[in-house]
Amino acid sequence: MKVIILCGGKGIRAFPFTEYLPKPMLPVWGRPILLHVIQNFIEQGFTEFLLAAGHRKAVLDDYFYRKDLGADITILDTGDNANTGERVFACRDYTDEEFMVTYGDGLCNVPLDQLIEFHRSHKGLATMTSVPLYSPYGVVNCHEDFKVKSMIEKPILDNQWINAGFFVFKKQVFDHWTGTDLERHVLPQLVENGELYAYQHRGFFKSMDSYKEQLEFEEMFSKDNPPWVVRREGTP
Repeated sequence: MKVIILCGGKGIRAFPFTEYLPKPMLPVWGRPILLHVIQNFIEQGFTEFLLAAGHRKAVLDDYFYRKDLGADITILDTGDNANTGERVFACRDYTDEEFMVTYGDGLCNVPLDQLIEFHRSHKGLATMTSVPLYSPYGVVNCHEDFKVKSMIEKPILDNQWINAGFFVFKKQVFDHWTGTDLERHVLPQLVENGELYAYQHRGFFKSMDSYKEQLEFEEMFSKDNPPWVVRREGTP
């Protein structure tokens, strides 16, 4: 199964670093976060990748030129100004009957074999991985007289789930592909058509949208066992 990785956006929130690099090429412990994403897929048996590139594509070309990862990596120019939905659609002729899509700046320890098994268990054309929402702020709970009852720092909002990427699609999904933005156009249309399902994952997920988050990733990686690593035997 081929994996499309979105890595062509301009990464405005990570400016000025992304003036020179695509955001997925920003380093975590000396290697691009994109490489950590790819290697986590490789550890779980995936060997074919389509990098949907755009902004600063030459950086990807230079980095992966003759780099032997034990996998087939194809870098596609999907346009400097293309949106996420357009980038996936540009890769359609390179996909098989099933394919995966994920973001180049997010790491997750979702077991991909279980994700695929869930996808194949329903009739929908698409499955997304969802994770519980972590509040970026502390939550204050008060009594009726506004006396503070408790304070919880950055809790998990267990009744709210967010899109973590790590999608599985059937190729027929392109017959329903609407609009240019994956999150604002394509996925809502699939919801309306009853074709989108969510695999709920309660493990680790984190994306790198800013320099602060890059530092947080660096701290995590300095530990013996990075929380996003999944090592499973067998091939999906």
